[in-house]
Amino acid sequence: MYINEQYQNLSLLGKKEYQYIGRDRKICIEEEQVLNEHVIDVYVNDRLTMKLICLPQHLAELVLGRLLTEQIITSAEDVEHIYICEYGKRAKVYLKNTADTNAPFTDSFVEVTPTCCTGNHILNNYFVSTKEPEVLTPIHWEPEWIFHMADAFADGSPLHSITFATHSCLLAKEDQILFSCEDIGRHNALDKVIGYALRHNIDLHQCMIYSSGRIPTDMTMKAIQAGIPVLSSKASPTSEAIELAREYHLTLICAARRDRMKVFTSPDLCSTSSDV
Repeated sequence: MYINEQYQNLSLLGKKEYQYIGRDRKICIEEEQVLNEHVIDVYVNDRLTMKLICLPQHLAELVLGRLLTEQIITSAEDVEHIYICEYGKRAKVYLKNTADTNAPFTDSFVEVTPTCCTGNHILNNYFVSTKEPEVLTPIHWEPEWIFHMADAFADGSPLHSITFATHSCLLAKEDQILFSCEDIGRHNALDKVIGYALRHNIDLHQCMIYSSGRIPTDMTMKAIQAGIPVLSSKASPTSEAIELAREYHLTLICAARRDRMKVFTSPDLCSTSSDV
């Protein structure tokens, strides 16, 4: 896989004025740094396939991760070339085995289950897969590894500390944090860490994820599609996400903070499970 990224240091923040009104009704004009929303069009084999609203950093990772969690690819080996323009507005992806795509193509918009609250869309059904996700193979995990990720998250995310407007995601293997990122949407942040693993030949089947966001079924399915056996989050899951995790043998840990966690599903409880 060859990746050609032409963009550099795109602006993540902008300054905006606002009126500050206190309880005493006094009005002050102040200025604050806010996130810049960025839109990138993703072309797959020269077909406009996705529009992603994101922060303009780690764009190749975002594209790779989204391709995997939408099952357009099954591994990095499926990708021949990724090109991202100097403005970060257009990504061109060329796949190796295009003859394997049998789905009929339509130019009309196809609404798939939304993958992000920021309004990301899939624009056609050319690459829609009907392949059933594989049941995960559980891995051994320790509570200390989850607490380590919770500590790293609590110690702060640079953009969130300025804006209070980002989600974060961490990728870890055992007690080692391999990568962390922020984005406007929690789905994007998850896709970015997945894309990082693909780009750097990290086996996702041996990894754990920590997310700052709530865990509904679409976040759960992203982890399952990527083959990640342990998904943890600071926030809460839905009942449907718990049932989906149980069906696919995903370890699901939520409300994970520095001092406690809630284990909703764990097919292969760790050796200290009696203390969880």
